[in-house]
Amino acid sequence: MKRIDLNCDMGESFGAWTMGMDAEVIRHVTSANIACGFHAGDPRVMYKTVKLAKDHGVGVGAHPGYPDLVGFGRRNLDCTPDEVRDYVAYQIGAMKAFCALHGVSLQHVKPHGSLYNMSVGNEAMIRAIVEAVAGVDQNVIYLALGGAQEPLVMKIAKEAGIRVAFEAFPDRAYTPEGKLVPRSLPGAVVKDPQAASERALRMAKEGKIITTDGSVLEMRIDTICVHGDNPSAVELVKNIRAAIEGEGIAVVPMGSFI
Repeated sequence: MKRIDLNCDMGESFGAWTMGMDAEVIRHVTSANIACGFHAGDPRVMYKTVKLAKDHGVGVGAHPGYPDLVGFGRRNLDCTPDEVRDYVAYQIGAMKAFCALHGVSLQHVKPHGSLYNMSVGNEAMIRAIVEAVAGVDQNVIYLALGGAQEPLVMKIAKEAGIRVAFEAFPDRAYTPEGKLVPRSLPGAVVKDPQAASERALRMAKEGKIITTDGSVLEMRIDTICVHGDNPSAVELVKNIRAAIEGEGIAVVPMGSFI
């Protein structure tokens, strides 16, 4: 049976401020990318979110970002590869501590926001992130954007001895080059649940993405991401999972097949 993972960014609340609908979305996903306190989240939120994932049998992932709470990690920072490595390692370590408290293993690491986008195709940044992942725990999966950068990411990950998974976003628009359309542009976020479900099903069945100019991109897709801060997140993820499973595709944590 064909298998695919369904992941969502979570644990992005901070103090008394709540973001996302984690308790509702967690019921429909198989992996959670949990903020580590740099772009969002705090120790209490991290503790609660890891417990939420454990209680629902969802794979736990660290979601490290730039140290930018005010900008939610979506602003480009001018950091050296060494700084990127150390930021990522620090946040992985924090997430592993909360995993230890709950008796679960850290499944994967997925960079957040600008750190994620700036690393696409950037060999120095990819090497810095992979060095952090491999240096802290070689059993952890590195989660990266699928597409043109796949050969480079695979090469670096293989050299470091770690596994890698590639993802796609049914609720985000893609450029013809295979990059995510910046959120500042109209239509960057797909809010129609039906449209997102159709895109997700094409990704899961065929490994294909329709870009903004109508062209088709083929890529390896191991996991599909739905953003928890999307106002339609719960409806989106329910429809997407139902559509995928309706085609006989198993939706399971990436750690079970990568």
